[in-house]
Amino acid sequence: MKNALLILGMCWMIPGMTKAQENAADTRDRVVFGAKAGLNYSNVYDSQGEGFQASPKVGLAAGVFMSLPIGKFIGIQPEALISQKGFSSTGTLLGDNYSMTRTTTYLDIPLLFALKPSKFVTLLVGPQFSYLMHQTDAFTNGTTSVLQQQAFENDNPRKNILGFTCGIDITIQHLVLGARAGWDVQNNNGDGTASTPRYKNVWYQATIGFRLY
Repeated sequence: MKNALLILGMCWMIPGMTKAQENAADTRDRVVFGAKAGLNYSNVYDSQGEGFQASPKVGLAAGVFMSLPIGKFIGIQPEALISQKGFSSTGTLLGDNYSMTRTTTYLDIPLLFALKPSKFVTLLVGPQFSYLMHQTDAFTNGTTSVLQQQAFENDNPRKNILGFTCGIDITIQHLVLGARAGWDVQNNNGDGTASTPRYKNVWYQATIGFRLY
């Protein structure tokens, strides 16, 4: 009889304990810090529609983020990421065909507006400032000329680029699964006079993060 009453008492208490745990896990109104890492799937396009064929490239992305609540359902989420982008391309320059792969490493700083309809889901959208830290060109076509390589090396890349990004975070306790899509709103060439294609970055990003609160 005592065992039966104990079991009934535990059954009555479990729903209340579960609800309390769920409420404790709801951190939408708290300041949250975290780190994340993942992959970019990036490409570029010529903003003036010239004959320029590019293939996507996979790169690394890693950094930190912070969630600043403005009430329970909205907030601001600034991030800072080291992000590899780039492309593989073929085309014609100076009268000859070329083939190359460009890898660019950026410091990306998105400032995102966060909409938090539930404690598991955060929708994000906002501007992104990117600073070009490093650029590498690898020519894979043996017939590419020295003049073509010099043209790409001297194409006056823009160091500071303004972009736009949007995405979603799925939170599972301390883990955060993130997906983003982003694109530049400025040409990557500094003054638009370079002979190489005037292109803009576009990318998709998938990350996994860990958050502290």
